[in-house]
Amino acid sequence: MKKILVTLTSVGVFLASPLTALAEAQPTISINMPGSYSSLSTLTVSSVVTGAVNLLLILAALLFFFMLVVGGIQWIVSGGDKTGSENARKKITSALVGLVIVFSAWAIVKLIGALFGIEILNFTIPQLIPTPII
Repeated sequence: MKKILVTLTSVGVFLASPLTALAEAQPTISINMPGSYSSLSTLTVSSVVTGAVNLLLILAALLFFFMLVVGGIQWIVSGGDKTGSENARKKITSALVGLVIVFSAWAIVKLIGALFGIEILNFTIPQLIPTPII
């Protein structure tokens, strides 16, 4: 018991030592305060296309997951019924084919971006620039 207590105390002191070493450090807290609205000057056609492509990829992935779950539930609920399990298998197969098509489209977009030097899939959200309050 004494050996376990000494070990736990040693581990506790070892883990707590970085906390005491940084106890004097002054934290720097930076909060981006909302200021006046600046124009969306960073919004370009390429950023809109990027946002649309990213949104479509996310929606397609969510739809794939939903269809896969629905197909799995149909397969379980079919209980050996030939037509029910066939329909569920078709739904799962269709979901997987759709996922392959979506990832192929993503790969083609990445390839086109690499060939022409366009970053289509890197979307940066325009941010508001705060103005100082005097």
